[in-house]
Amino acid sequence: MSVGKRFPKVDGASKADGSGIYADDISLPRMLHAKILRSPHANARIRRIDPSPALQVPGVVATLIGAEMPEKYGVIPWTHDEQALATDHVRFVGDEVACVAALDERTAEEALKLIEVEYEVLPAILTPEDALAHPEIKVNERAKVGNITKQVQLEFGPVDEALASAATIARQTYFYAGSTHTPIEPHCAVARVDADGNLTVWSSTQIPHYLQRELSRVLGLPQAKVRVIQPLLGGAFGGKSDPFSLEFCVAKLALKTGRPVKILFTREEVFYAHRGRHPMKMDVTVALDREGRISAVDNKILIDGGAYASFGLVTAYYAGQLLTGPYRFGTYRFDSKRMYTNKPPCGPKRGHGSVQPRFAFEVALDEAAEKLGIDPIEVRRRNFIGEFVETVNGQKITSNGFLKCLELVEEASGWRTRHGKLGPGRGLGVAGSMYITGTAYPVYPNEMPQSGVLVKLDRSGRVAIFSGASDIGQGVNTLLCQIAAEELGCDPRDVTIVAADTDLTPVDLGAYSSRVTFMVGLAAREACLKLAEKLRVAGGANFTEACQRAEAIEGAPLAAAGGYRTQKLGGDYRGGTIGASPAYSFTAHVAEVEVDEETGIWKVSKIWAAHDCGKALNPTLVEGQIEGSVYMGAAEAQMEEMVYDQRGLLFGPSLLDYRIPTSLDTPDLESFIVESNDPGGPYGAKEAGEGPLHPAIPAIANALHDACGIRIRELPFYPQRILKLLRERRDKERAA
Repeated sequence: MSVGKRFPKVDGASKADGSGIYADDISLPRMLHAKILRSPHANARIRRIDPSPALQVPGVVATLIGAEMPEKYGVIPWTHDEQALATDHVRFVGDEVACVAALDERTAEEALKLIEVEYEVLPAILTPEDALAHPEIKVNERAKVGNITKQVQLEFGPVDEALASAATIARQTYFYAGSTHTPIEPHCAVARVDADGNLTVWSSTQIPHYLQRELSRVLGLPQAKVRVIQPLLGGAFGGKSDPFSLEFCVAKLALKTGRPVKILFTREEVFYAHRGRHPMKMDVTVALDREGRISAVDNKILIDGGAYASFGLVTAYYAGQLLTGPYRFGTYRFDSKRMYTNKPPCGPKRGHGSVQPRFAFEVALDEAAEKLGIDPIEVRRRNFIGEFVETVNGQKITSNGFLKCLELVEEASGWRTRHGKLGPGRGLGVAGSMYITGTAYPVYPNEMPQSGVLVKLDRSGRVAIFSGASDIGQGVNTLLCQIAAEELGCDPRDVTIVAADTDLTPVDLGAYSSRVTFMVGLAAREACLKLAEKLRVAGGANFTEACQRAEAIEGAPLAAAGGYRTQKLGGDYRGGTIGASPAYSFTAHVAEVEVDEETGIWKVSKIWAAHDCGKALNPTLVEGQIEGSVYMGAAEAQMEEMVYDQRGLLFGPSLLDYRIPTSLDTPDLESFIVESNDPGGPYGAKEAGEGPLHPAIPAIANALHDACGIRIRELPFYPQRILKLLRERRDKERAA
């Protein structure tokens, strides 16, 4: 048995000893280095661009402007609104304007300064409220109404009637600050054109297939002439799931010069590329009946999307659609608006679209339960939605281990004897969540498999797996080795993975929405089962001999393919398929905090996290995903925030100024794996990469309330905000 065992990552050694090849490690003969000129203005018309002075610099080989690539692009077909280089309008400080390719980076940087750009500066829209108030100032011409990227208004059941008859209501406004991904590896891309005119792009992307499609479309090349290869990736977390300017620029410059071209973003440029967590303002109402059951939820969400759409259409839906479990809602309504603003574009960050509303809802649920005198864990038990049921908005839940998750964190934290009893400045808080295991439908509609895997057996006993899946650190290549070993009876160390190369591997849609384990796992198992049957018929003393006998019987090399077919899921209404998933994961956290009430300084002492992943195909990797998710959630609660000045300039686009927790700031983490054995997943598995993040922030917020009686509703939970709330609490106590 290989599945379910602790097996080391197959790429772990090469990453540890430095022999692994990342995008920036690629160096080709005659390679040029390119740099991108960026806008100093948040909103401006481009009246003139003249790149010719840059060509006079010794060592400069070529320049590039937007008129040479005017076609607009975007990962979602209906929202193409970006250009690799702006032609007539820049929309945020850092927007891409021109590019220079030279013999080295320094020469390219110096030449950028000579490019002449004439701007007509326009008023900047820097908040979603301003975007609503000033529809006459267009951030992005794609918006049909004012500056709205997408508005979603959905209601399930008579919400107003349920609110009118509720036993208690919690109604408050919450604000979630924007944050970014901070992967160790910056974005990097290298392009080469061969003698036959075939374009190859190596990129630190997590969506090779979608990138291939957009490169083909923007450059006017047949897809068969465009090859995208993903080397080892140094982290992504959603931040590399869009096509980016550098990929188009290196490709166009390679076509233009006939030489390989590389662009490596600086850390500052990674901040401008962004695609991080959307800031959201949420007006949330949670109503409970006399038994403490959720009779109504009403949520009005205003979303700051930045200058371009990215995945924003999906974000507007996810903000409401993914809230309806693990609890049963009597009625539900949400109204979400994603707005264009003159800031770097937001996109998908780990737990895309639903981390922010989960924070607001779980804090509001605690507040409503407190009014009825119901324990926070008990109110969550009473509202458990169950297994093999349908949510209020038409999502089909299969296996559901949420109650077991609650039980584990309750017991491990000593909740029953410690909650509300730790004394001043110390407290416990709980929260739960649900998240998707892949999206039911691909980003562009088609009837082809979302994931394809090809497995080939060699007479030497070596197994080769060709998979388009993107390993972004979550360990999908390791999973493929384990599945092969499980079904074929080989040694997992005798499996070679050929991955994420659009010329060599079947299509996989990428690493996003926690789709990989479920969809790639099913595809790989299907292919391996086909070959296992041939080996069984052939027989043999060992695996190698079985391969040889089977090949002799077959009269041809042994190979088989598997795929994941898209399922028809979701509610029968416009947008009902967005958020629909073949399975949902469930999580519960308890957080313990300590607060110095004199200064407002606080820390998370420990977080207990239990996650229902269906089946842990590799417990070590699942635990790593749980702990990484909890760390990121705690980081956003403590300190992460994208801050802009009145000109739209990002404050401190560096890892000196944008703070993330060090090991000294990270709480003790204890993770628990819950296995509900989902009937649709590979060996019963579902996702573990994003769901465990969601409860961390509200669990911490609820723990702060237990510690010192305050309800904090704005992220990050800075000490000065804690101190302000403490002073307000004391003033109320004195007045009483």
